[in-house]
Amino acid sequence: MTSTVMRPTTPPSGPVPESPVPAPPPETTRSGLAGLLELPATVVRGVIRSARTTPGLLTVLAVGLVVATLLTGLVGTVMVQQRSSTTEDLISHREPLTAAAQEVYRSLSDADATAAIAFLITGNPPPELRIRYDQDIARAGSALAKAASDATGDAETKVTAISQQLPVYTGLVETARANNRLGYPVGASYLQEASNLMRATILPVAADLYKIDTAQLEAQQADAGGVPWLTVVLLCLSLAALVATQVYLTRRTNRLLNIGLVVATGAMALVLLWGSIALVVQGTLVGSGQDDGSHPVDVLVRARAAAVQARADETMTLVARGAGAEYETNFQQVAPVFTGLLGEAKGLVGGDAGAQVDTAITNADKWLATHKDLREKDDGGAYVDAVKEAVDQTLPSNAATFFANLDTALGKAIDDGRQAFVDKTNAAGQMLIFLAPGVAVLAVVAAGGVTIGIRDRLREYR
Repeated sequence: MTSTVMRPTTPPSGPVPESPVPAPPPETTRSGLAGLLELPATVVRGVIRSARTTPGLLTVLAVGLVVATLLTGLVGTVMVQQRSSTTEDLISHREPLTAAAQEVYRSLSDADATAAIAFLITGNPPPELRIRYDQDIARAGSALAKAASDATGDAETKVTAISQQLPVYTGLVETARANNRLGYPVGASYLQEASNLMRATILPVAADLYKIDTAQLEAQQADAGGVPWLTVVLLCLSLAALVATQVYLTRRTNRLLNIGLVVATGAMALVLLWGSIALVVQGTLVGSGQDDGSHPVDVLVRARAAAVQARADETMTLVARGAGAEYETNFQQVAPVFTGLLGEAKGLVGGDAGAQVDTAITNADKWLATHKDLREKDDGGAYVDAVKEAVDQTLPSNAATFFANLDTALGKAIDDGRQAFVDKTNAAGQMLIFLAPGVAVLAVVAAGGVTIGIRDRLREYR
């Protein structure tokens, strides 16, 4: 057997060439819509890679804190400006519209009662009754125009309905007067038709208009005094992030304080303290304006409207001459309403307004007693005496005087309540005068403090 010996090969002289390292596959790039959809994920991955190093993490924290403080300042500034505008609008716009709607109802009710009183006076009625009626219609028209200036939806429909029916009512009243001057009994029929139109159609619509405006006033008061939860949450999160960042830097660098972050934290804490005090006081004053102003006014307005309606029922019962049982029934239903509202108002107001309510209650009691007496006279056949007790103010005890005293006292109490609302709400607005620019400036200071504080730490890694 033969064997073949192979000579070992000698390694080539010179450096051994390195084997080529395969290059990483090129990243596939996408364009168009696909690239835009992947952009957020790419950014997140980049941020995560950067945050794996201390300088990168500090940069991420700095950007996040600056954005958080500036966003909190922006939201807080806008919130305060909106709150301030809402509070101011309560005084300059919303409350006057509610008062206008109330004036529409009261003036029309009083015009209806005044027209009936004129029919009860033998001969030519005194000029002051005609003047009072004309003033009532004029005031109602002016208040209706004001209410129409901001009426939308249901409110606009109500205003339109009143505007269409009011000329019909005044036309019927003028026809009744013309027939009455000529001595035609049909004049009373025209007056009853006018009064029925007022009671069945116009006044219910006016009452609805007042309810709509009152509900809008209450809703706006709730907005002006509510808690701005979004701003509160953002502010608390910003403060928590600032404190957490300082704790992290203290453990990382063994430095107890970071001046920039301390300034930023102090600025945001000042926003929280200042804003909390200002908004709490502002909300309290808005609530006080409602409790001491708009709410008692609403009760007094409804009491006054019910009293005027009862007065119209009283006079229309006499105008109907034995056929006014329906009006008397309505009087008996309305009388407990306004006496109950007067009792409720007594527990809501004090001071001058409380004294006026006491006067109104006293005259209401006297009026109701006089009404009972004149009804007994009318039912007993003493119609002339009943009419005198109803309208003749020269008598020592008469319904006209007691009602006039009642109406005047309620009018003064309503004016006092409206003034209380204006004073309290205006004081609420004063609490926010400097808060909006203050929040904006402090937010910028906080952002600057964050930038300076983190920048100093980043310089240590260069």
